[in-house]
Parts: sequence; C-alpha cells; structure tokens
Amino acid sequence: MTYVQLFAHLRAMNTTRKSYPSDVSDADWAFLAPYLTLMREDAPQRDYPIRELYNGLCYVVKTGCQWRFVPHDLPPWTAVYQQARRWNDAGVFEAASHDLRVILRLVLEREPHPSATIMDGRTLQSTPESGERAGYDGCKKKNGSKVHVAVDTLGSLLALKVTAASEQERAQVAELAEKIQEVTGDHVEIAFVDQGYTGKDAAKQASDHGIQLEVVKHTEAKKGFVLLPRRWVVERTFGWLGRFRRLARDYERLSETLAGWHWVASILLLLGRVAFNSA
Repeated sequence: MTYVQLFAHLRAMNTTRKSYPSDVSDADWAFLAPYLTLMREDAPQRDYPIRELYNGLCYVVKTGCQWRFVPHDLPPWTAVYQQARRWNDAGVFEAASHDLRVILRLVLEREPHPSATIMDGRTLQSTPESGERAGYDGCKKKNGSKVHVAVDTLGSLLALKVTAASEQERAQVAELAEKIQEVTGDHVEIAFVDQGYTGKDAAKQASDHGIQLEVVKHTEAKKGFVLLPRRWVVERTFGWLGRFRRLARDYERLSETLAGWHWVASILLLLGRVAFNSA
C-alpha cells in the first residue's frame, strides 16, 4: 500500500467529522442506500464510503460551491464528482425521486399516481461553463438555459427537460407528456399550463398521449405577480428549487448534469416532506 492509498484509507475511515446541514440522516440513508449502491460497499476499488460521497454531492447542490472548494473533511471533489456522474448516468436520482413522490402521496392519503399535472419552464442565466449551449429568452431578456418541468398537484417532479432558453415551451409538450405517462402508468388526464402553451400543435402533442391541455389565463390584464388557480403549484416548486444555489444559474457544461442536479434537489425536498425520521 502506497502512502497515497494509506492516506485515502485513513480519510475514508474518519467518521468523527462535524456534520453539515446538507448531510443525509440515518433514516433517509436507509431509504437511499439501495439506489446508490452500484457496487459492493467493500469493493476493493472503493476508497470512500458512498454515504460520504453522497453527502459531498448534496453539499455542492445545496451551497452552490465550486467542485474544487468541497471541504477537506469530505471526500476529494474528484471522487464526489465522478461518483455523482455515475449515479446520474444510471438514472438513480430520478428513480429515487419517483418512488419518494409515490410514498408522499400515500402518506397524505392520495392515490399513488396523479390524474393532473402542471407544466411550465424557467430560464436560468448562463455562465462561462454553460454559455456554449445557451440561448436567448426574449421574454425574460436573459441568455441561458430553460428547464421545462411537469409536476403533480403536490408540486413533486414528474418530468424534466433542459433546453436552450430560446426554445419554446409548447415545443416540449410531446416529450414531457410521454415521460409523464411513462412514470405514472398513463394515469394523467389533464395538464394545466400558461399561455406559453397555446396553439393547436401543443394541444395535439398532449392529446396524442391521452392528456387534455388546459390553458389557465388571466381574467383581466394585471401588472405584477398574480396567483392563478392550479398554476401556482409549479411556481412554488420553482421557488423550492431556487433555494438550492447550484440551481440558481446554469453552472454545468452538460444539460444532462443540470437535469440530474434538479433530481437530487427533488430527493432532498421529498425526504423533508416524507420525514422518515418521525416515523
């Protein structure tokens, strides 16, 4: 064993560090561990506990710090980043989020899958890292990426897609609708949207997947923010996601990475609402 390997082994064995607010609890980890264990915990090529690697990822997503600024009492940023990419490529974040969504609905005595969804998009300002794939949102007067989401009536993520900010919401309906029906078992019957989804093409894209598109409009011209029926649910979800500083702007080179960090944020939000610790 080299000195480097010995040092890594000793760091991995250090479990006495002071915890961060973003660290996963014992109860939450008991739920997440089966999703994140892509290989045995005692595999010879594993230098760091997967729980600490996940804690490092949560720290980055929550605080928005640069990868090289990950605290020294967490695993090295390279190990956290590489493992996070493996998890993201394997789709474990999205899978865990969908299962937590079902659990939350059952806890609240709802049906496991919703019959209605709300779609919308939000534009994130680009950075030098993401500028190559950015587009200009003329409505928001912002250059960046647009995150198109669909949520259930509780505000939990159902589907998500990242495009350049220049892409229109109505053009993403088909892909979102297909994903919605895939994860809900074709239970969704209606989607509430804003006026960015008007037009026969958007309605047809939704109806092809068995979803009726209902545009929620203002009853009269008003200035400033107006709370609209149904539509406020997705705006609240955007507010929740905005509390994760890594999602405040588009800091990622790849759109798949930005989408993955949204699913990580979704997991953290759902874990807080399900509250395994109080069970």
